[in-house]
Amino acid sequence: MMKTVTRGVRAALLASVAFMPVAARAQAAATDAAATQAPAPAPVDENGEALQDIVVTGQTSRDRPLITASADITYATREAIDRRAPRSTADMLELVPGIFVEGTAGEASNNYSVRGLLGGGQRFVQLEEDGMPILYGGGGADFFFQQDLTIDRLEAVKGGSSGVLTVNGAGATINFISKRPNFDKFEGAVRLTGYNYGLKRADFYYSAPLADNLAFNFGGYVQSSPGVRRSPYDYAGYRLKGSLEYRLPSGGSIRLSGRRGDMETAYYAPFAYRYQDGEITGIPGFDIQKDNIGGDAFTGIRVPVSTFVSADGYRPFRNRNGIRSVNDQVRLDIDIPVSDSISLFARGRFIDYSYDFNGIFPGTGSPNAGLASATTYLTPGATSPIRNLLALGQAAFPTATSFGIRNIRTGQVIGANDTAALNALNGNGLLQYSTLNHDRLSGRDLGINGGARWEFETGGIKNSLTAGVMYYNVKRDQNQSATASVVNDVKNNSDIYDIVALSGGTNVVGSLTDSGLVSYGDWGNGIRQRKDEALSLYANDEIALGDHLRIDGGIRWEQDIAYALDGVDAAVANPALGIVPVAGGGFQQVVPAGQGGLIRTVGPTFAGQFTTRRAKQDRIAWTVGANYLITPNLAIYARYADGFQTNNVDPITAIKLYEAGVRYQYGRIFSGSVTVFRTNFDNQNYNFINPTNPTLLDNINANLRTKGIEIDASLRPVRWFSVGFQGVFQDPKLVDLQINGASQAGYEGNRPERTPAQLWTVTPTIELPNGLGEIYGRYKFVGKIFADAGNGVALPSYGVTSAGVNFNITPQLQLGLNAENIFNVVGLTEGNPRQGQTQSVQNGYFYGRGIVGPTYGGSLTFRF
Repeated sequence: MMKTVTRGVRAALLASVAFMPVAARAQAAATDAAATQAPAPAPVDENGEALQDIVVTGQTSRDRPLITASADITYATREAIDRRAPRSTADMLELVPGIFVEGTAGEASNNYSVRGLLGGGQRFVQLEEDGMPILYGGGGADFFFQQDLTIDRLEAVKGGSSGVLTVNGAGATINFISKRPNFDKFEGAVRLTGYNYGLKRADFYYSAPLADNLAFNFGGYVQSSPGVRRSPYDYAGYRLKGSLEYRLPSGGSIRLSGRRGDMETAYYAPFAYRYQDGEITGIPGFDIQKDNIGGDAFTGIRVPVSTFVSADGYRPFRNRNGIRSVNDQVRLDIDIPVSDSISLFARGRFIDYSYDFNGIFPGTGSPNAGLASATTYLTPGATSPIRNLLALGQAAFPTATSFGIRNIRTGQVIGANDTAALNALNGNGLLQYSTLNHDRLSGRDLGINGGARWEFETGGIKNSLTAGVMYYNVKRDQNQSATASVVNDVKNNSDIYDIVALSGGTNVVGSLTDSGLVSYGDWGNGIRQRKDEALSLYANDEIALGDHLRIDGGIRWEQDIAYALDGVDAAVANPALGIVPVAGGGFQQVVPAGQGGLIRTVGPTFAGQFTTRRAKQDRIAWTVGANYLITPNLAIYARYADGFQTNNVDPITAIKLYEAGVRYQYGRIFSGSVTVFRTNFDNQNYNFINPTNPTLLDNINANLRTKGIEIDASLRPVRWFSVGFQGVFQDPKLVDLQINGASQAGYEGNRPERTPAQLWTVTPTIELPNGLGEIYGRYKFVGKIFADAGNGVALPSYGVTSAGVNFNITPQLQLGLNAENIFNVVGLTEGNPRQGQTQSVQNGYFYGRGIVGPTYGGSLTFRF
């Protein structure tokens, strides 16, 4: 049962616990070898020198303190990461102020946005590992990366130089910095982790010198988990990473590294919710805080498909596999100092990757995504979500007197005339229309970044100039064919039903469906290929004029030669291949012999042909910033950035970011920064599924204007207690929105979908005496968001309370315990994207994706 707890009660709990504030720090795309090797100091030391820490992300000078930076940068230590106890990469991003994370899809395929940009994707945010993008395009990186004991810290820069020093990261760069091999002694760690929902995970890390100038490290994890929601499956896998580093006599280094991953994870799409008496609640028979539609009935379903896709005419959907992500990467890093003022660097990595995505998407179409009573489903006429199928059934089985549902697992039949049984179905009497999305993508991504840094000093002027070249060669093959739909009930471990024709009660005279499949090829033929060959030339200059003024500027030119191949639907009949004309026009292949049901073709049919589009585009990103150090503990800064995102053959999208801020520190007592910002995003363009015809894509084009303020502060009134505050308060608005080229005056000034106006976190901590550990808490508030650009469905604000303890049993053995969402708060991060841009609550129901209820667990770590 969900509980309502006042903010006052939550505040009282938070007053009794604490969380060490995160200090800021960072690392540039041209990572300095020495800078990444040194262990990270505590975020705020006893002397309160957080703003004097050296920052490197988003900057290219050596030994530059945070307080002198002209960009909005963040740093999180290994301790801060452990304190957050992230279950996914998205959870880690919550350590960065101003990042809105929709971490409700599971461990992978989550969404995140920054600076008021549209939610529901991963655009303009680049995830990096050791200064290089995990994937060139940015999107999908969380399929192939998860933090483990090989990660030393997280560093980030928002806006500013982010769009210059990396590709496709104009909004933010999130850089995960790996531990470097230990050249002095062997070191290692083992961690065992478990949670109440069934997660079992073992991490390990080991490093040792092999010779005076040669050392290695190796680590990773194995895990098994059903996911945070109930499931009959256990998803398992592993990720491993290692490196071998040689120190050059000249002081540089050569490092060869590699990583391998093979991981299964659960995936969650929106579920049905109820809006009752002004409150969002669950539907009877389905606990929205922990239940899951997927389960035994979805384990393996053979879906008819074009024989050009699969020779036997079937493509399996396997919910049992969830998302299976596989990747192999090899990487080489070289840093060579040529002289005291000139150094060279070169980094290259090649990743071969794939994912096999099996996701259940309840809710497709209008007015409320196929959610209706079972009696409505089985009554022919305009109100039935399967009215066209029932019409076919009336023609195919003229002796039938009614229709019914047949459970494909148990064989139980319930007829339309048994209204009592239908209305009692699972305690809610509802059926829904769910789409089976099987999406396989395989790709390869070659990335190279090489260049030089020249530093000189004359008089009172210090200058650091970095220039380089980036090259990316990327190919992606996608197969999203055989996207079919079923009718299933609304309960945990949902059942799928065949629609059957009945004569005299429950006497089945024929089946309208096979394996519950009511349609095939719902999202088109699904065959695509994309290629990008991108070349960038960049330079970043940072000049210090005396002890107070610093001026920074950077520029990057990128050229992208892109290809897009899209599978073409069959255009002519071919009886030999079973391709026939269909009602309403077009040609489709017949289903394999022996396939039951009344749907006799596979839907949009790939016939082996492609359309090819080619584009050669280029654009310049540039930025300029300044910092003025008023006193050693007080500075002001300002920055302008003009960045962009490549989109294969589609037009490059541009973004302009303005920001200004102040940083101040008062001993160990206070450290903080305040940043005001503005984001201008013209021609924001994306597609969404047409809710009345899912095989079609509708298009939105709009301008976005956002202004806001960001706060990052920590207060330590006494040595054993600290409290941090991170928040963003913003006003994002849509301007000049068009749908399919037609202006939509009713959308003017609306909030972009899935973008909160408020997002803040309070993180207090109490340090235990004698170094025994710490008790910490966390309260995260997410303001109201809208599910659609039409602002038709408002998802209410919510606050989540978490707490934990880290206890040092011995200097080598640490126990960590934590609990999330202690008060079982209901919080929604999205509505139903497949319902279009004018979503609504129908008959008290709507679709959304939300956080789970209370989870708790912990880890035991042994370091040696």
